[in-house]
Amino acid sequence: MNEDWEQRTTAAWATIDDYDEDHAADFRAVIDTLVAELPADSPLAPFEQACAWDSTGHSDRAVPLYREALAHGLSGYKGRRARIQLASSLRNIGQPEEGVKLLTPELDAPSDELDDAVRACLALCLSSLGRDREGLALVLGALAPHLPRYQRSMANYARLLTDPDS
Repeated sequence: MNEDWEQRTTAAWATIDDYDEDHAADFRAVIDTLVAELPADSPLAPFEQACAWDSTGHSDRAVPLYREALAHGLSGYKGRRARIQLASSLRNIGQPEEGVKLLTPELDAPSDELDDAVRACLALCLSSLGRDREGLALVLGALAPHLPRYQRSMANYARLLTDPDS
């Protein structure tokens, strides 16, 4: 879409905290109004609607919309966001194994600012499956580069959680 639409959408999202639980439908209506401006086959439409449902506590309503956005070709940064958010929503509705399947390939995707979000969400999915050591290893591995000291030690500890013989 054009830059004006993106700016108005960003501005709408900046107001989400202004809507309490009783007014969540009002926020979704704002997003629906913006989505109505998009072409019928735009993958951004279901993506933005999924985000709105998800952000207002309805992961169950978000899942099919994230899937639709990805099926319609949502790619790049927003495609990666959709996969992260879909995995989180899947975990929320009791399907963490699908979240693991969705996010595991993202560990090998080209690096960007969403890398840590991938690891954090994947760690939650793994924890929901009782695979806490793997989840902790991912979180420590993501945290290590941000520490002012002990980066090497924490990265090694993270690796040893899942591969103690290395």
